[in-house]
Amino acid sequence: MTSAIGQQRTIEQAHQRSALHGRYQEESPDAGLLGGAALQGLIAQNQVLYGAALPLMETLYAQIAGTRHMVILCDVNGVILHVLGDPEFLARAERIALLPGAAWSEARRGTNAIGTAIVEELPTRVDGSEHYLRALHFLSSAAAPIFDAQGLVVGVLDVAGELCDSHRHTMALVRMAAQLIENQLFSLACAQANLLQFHVRPELIGTPMEGRAAFTPTGRFLAVNRAGQSQLGLAWPALALQTMTSLLGLSMEALYEHSRRALPELLPLCLGGGVKGFGRLQLRPPREGTSEAPSAARAPARPARRMNRLRDLATGDPQLEQVIGKLEKVAGLGIPIILAGETGTGKEWMAQAIHHDSPRAAGPFVAVNCAAIPEELIESELFGYEDGAFTGARKKGAIGKILQSHGGTLFLDEIGDMPLGLQARLLRVLQERTVTPLGGNRSIAVDVEVICATNRTLREMIAQGRFREDLYYRLNGLVVKLPPLRERHDLASLVRAMLARGPGTAPHTLAPAVMALFVGHSWPGNLRQLDNLLRTARVMAEADGEAGREIGLQHLPADFLDDVQACPAPGPALEPCVAPGASLEQAARATILASLAAHGDNVSATAKALGISRNTIYRKKSAMQLWPGGVALAMA
Repeated sequence: MTSAIGQQRTIEQAHQRSALHGRYQEESPDAGLLGGAALQGLIAQNQVLYGAALPLMETLYAQIAGTRHMVILCDVNGVILHVLGDPEFLARAERIALLPGAAWSEARRGTNAIGTAIVEELPTRVDGSEHYLRALHFLSSAAAPIFDAQGLVVGVLDVAGELCDSHRHTMALVRMAAQLIENQLFSLACAQANLLQFHVRPELIGTPMEGRAAFTPTGRFLAVNRAGQSQLGLAWPALALQTMTSLLGLSMEALYEHSRRALPELLPLCLGGGVKGFGRLQLRPPREGTSEAPSAARAPARPARRMNRLRDLATGDPQLEQVIGKLEKVAGLGIPIILAGETGTGKEWMAQAIHHDSPRAAGPFVAVNCAAIPEELIESELFGYEDGAFTGARKKGAIGKILQSHGGTLFLDEIGDMPLGLQARLLRVLQERTVTPLGGNRSIAVDVEVICATNRTLREMIAQGRFREDLYYRLNGLVVKLPPLRERHDLASLVRAMLARGPGTAPHTLAPAVMALFVGHSWPGNLRQLDNLLRTARVMAEADGEAGREIGLQHLPADFLDDVQACPAPGPALEPCVAPGASLEQAARATILASLAAHGDNVSATAKALGISRNTIYRKKSAMQLWPGGVALAMA
C-alpha cells in the first residue's frame, strides 16, 4: 500500500511532468480519437493482450456493475483499446474523451491514473484534484500496469468513476485482475517451456498469487511473472543470466527424476534472500538432438525491445559516448531530438535505440526518408488520404505515416529535404497533435514523438529561405552530432559487433591485414559502407568454404581495394599514406606505422587499436628499416 507521503510525492512529480509536456490546468480534455481502421490496427497490434484481458475485464465489471464505474483497457502508451461500463457514467466519460481511441498518457491528459501508472510502472490511484486538468477533478481512477513475461509493461487496466462514488477496495480489485491477465500472458508466452510454480506458502501454489518461472529443457532461464520476481528478489537483468541450478540450486537431471514419480511431492526451494519456499514443476523432456527449448518458448513477447538500446551502440568511442549520455538524459521526456551527421553515420540506428529506450518502445517505429520520396507523393505518404482525394488514389484511402506511428515514434530522415509547404503542415501537426488526411475534413488526434535527422546545416538553410525557422525551433530540443567513422576510435569493436549480427555459420573474424586496411581507410559511406562491405565479405568467405574462419583480403570487393590503394583521406591520427599503385602489403605496413606514431610507438596500444596481435606488429617492424621516431626508410 502506498503511504500518504509516497502518494503525495508521486502526484507532485506527475504534475511537474505534466507542465513540462505543455499541459495547462484550465484546458479541456482533448476529444480527438483514433478511430476506424487506425484503432482496429492498434487493437490488432495488441491482439494477445486484448484477447487475454477481455474475459477478465468482464469478470471485474460484474463485481462493480451498478456503481457508476467503468473498466478500461489501454495499450502501453495509454491509448484506450476497450471499455465496459454503466451507461449513466459512460455518457459523462464521453465528454472527457474516456473512450476507445483516446490517448491518456501524461503528455496528452496530464496527471491521471493511466498515464502516471505507465510512467511509474506501479499501481496508481488518482482522485479528484490530484488530476492535473481541472476538468477531471470529478473523477476517481485506479490503474495497474500489465507486465509481460519479460518484465515489460504492455498495457494498463483501469477502473474509473465519479469521485463521490469511489470505493477504497477498487485498487485491490484492479491489481488482482491485472495480475490474472499477466498470468494468462505468461502462460501463452511460455506454453512450450518448463514451468516452475512456487511460493513461500505451499497452499498458495496454483492460485493467482503464485510465482511462475519458465526454463528451457536444459535449465536456462526464460521468463518470470511479477509475483515470482518479487519472491526471488532479483531484477530482470540479473534473472536473465540465471539457470535453474544457479537460481534455485536444482539440477535438471534431479528434476526430471523427481517428475517421474507417480505422485511427486512439492519441492523444497531456497528463494531470494535465503527464504524457504515450495515449488511444483511441469517439465518437458529435451527434444532429441537439441539442447535448447522449442522456439515457441523463447520469449515471444517482443524480443526486439531488448535489442538496439542506446547502451548497445556504445562500443568505446569517446565522442559517441558523450552523444549517448546526452540522449539517455532526455529519453522518455518528450524533448524533440535532431540527429546530425554525415550520411551513413548510423542516425536511423540511433533513432531506433532512442525509441527502444523510451516509454513508447512497445509502439510502432515508423521511418520516413524525406529525400527518397518524390515531392508530389510525400504529402500523401505522411498525412494519408481519403477515398477519391486525387486521381489514382487507392479506394477507401490510406493511412499516412504519421497516423501509423500513433503511440510510437516517427523518424523523419533527411528532414532538410522536406518541401517548404509540407514543413508548414508538419508544424501544425506538432502543435495541434491532430492530422487531417488529404481530401478529408476531419482532424484525427495523434500521439507521436518525432525524431529528425539531417546531413545538412539547417541554420544555413534557414538563412537561405529553404527551411522554416519556426519548425526548426519546434524540433530543436536537443541536437547531437554523430561522428563520422574516420574519426571514431572503436573500429575494431564495431567490426566485431557487425560480424556477430550475421549468420552463425559465417566467419566472425578479420585477418590482421584486412583490419589494417580498414583502419587506414577514410570510409566516405561511414557505418553503412562498413556494414555492407562486411556482409559481402562474409558471403564470399562462406562461398569459399571459410565458414567459421577469418575474412581475408581475397574476400574484399575489388572496388574497395581500388579505393584503399588510391590513398583516401586518412583519419586524424593516421597521417602516413602509401602512394597509388602500392601493394596491399605496403598499405598494411603504412597503416601500422601510422598507428605506431599515433600511439607513441606503444606496441600494445597499437595492437589494441588495430585489432591485431602484438606479434604481427613485431613481425612487420622487423621486416622494415626504420629511422628513429618510426619513419619508414623502405616499404619493401
